[in-house]
Amino acid sequence: MGDNQSSTVKNAFVGTWKLITSGFRRSDGVTVDLFGPDASGRIIYDAHGHVAGQIMRANRPNFASGDQQKGTPEEIKAAIDGYIAYFGDYVVDENEKSVTHQTKGSLLPNLVGKDQKRFYVFSGNQLTLTTPPILIGGVTVTGVLVWERYL
Repeated sequence: MGDNQSSTVKNAFVGTWKLITSGFRRSDGVTVDLFGPDASGRIIYDAHGHVAGQIMRANRPNFASGDQQKGTPEEIKAAIDGYIAYFGDYVVDENEKSVTHQTKGSLLPNLVGKDQKRFYVFSGNQLTLTTPPILIGGVTVTGVLVWERYL
């Protein structure tokens, strides 16, 4: 994180956060749950400006073969469609109340090298991250993810 960022904001992010809820509002106003009602996830911010996040859909089907390299096309699609993971660095903009995840690696190749901006709100032991409009499944959505500090 840059030298111009206060230790208060930096300290507020630092730690491990557990996903509580994730909702994605389509441009037509309908809210959809891309990862299902039982999704789980973690996002980790460290004091050196690094971030890693993962979210997964519960009950994704196992590969029937038992071999992690031998899934059917349907099993592979379900595995990837039900999971998001990436890592990189993060930068906080206190004036805009945003955190930008500078993605260095990702399950989804098109996210590598891309900045992912999130608007943040801290409330007690919870952190809400809201995405700007993003394209998912051919539809523009705005994601609202609520995280709780995980001890």
